Amino acid sequence: MKKEAVLKERGAAAMGFDQNSTTHHFVLTPDGGRIDVAANDPMDGARAAQIRTHLAAIATEFAAGNFAAPFATHGEVPPGVATMQTRRDSIRYRYEDTPQGGRVVMATSDGKARTAIHTFLRYQIREHGTGDPLTVSR
Repeated sequence: MKKEAVLKERGAAAMGFDQNSTTHHFVLTPDGGRIDVAANDPMDGARAAQIRTHLAAIATEFAAGNFAAPFATHGEVPPGVATMQTRRDSIRYRYEDTPQGGRVVMATSDGKARTAIHTFLRYQIREHGTGDPLTVSR
């Protein structure tokens, strides 16, 4: 099985929704970054609800230092996670609804934590093949 297919299969199991029916984006920002996930079909309210449930849980789990879902999706601990865990008290995680799904916003004033977030998000961009910029956006 190809790496992309394995990633999507693991992702579906870890996230609770079909990866082919959703679009992920990972954005690096000056104070951290964000994870955006949306249902591809704007009329797919059930999928949007699944995304919202998953991302709200992710914000809570990440804040507690729990990165089991990324490990389950990728089959390895993503780069940046160890620092995000040890510096978790300096990172704020916020969940937000979006029209077709949701987002997790990660923010910090701690330089080492910010670098770890950027490292984590760059890994996600490459692994998921999103084509998102690997540089900081405003």
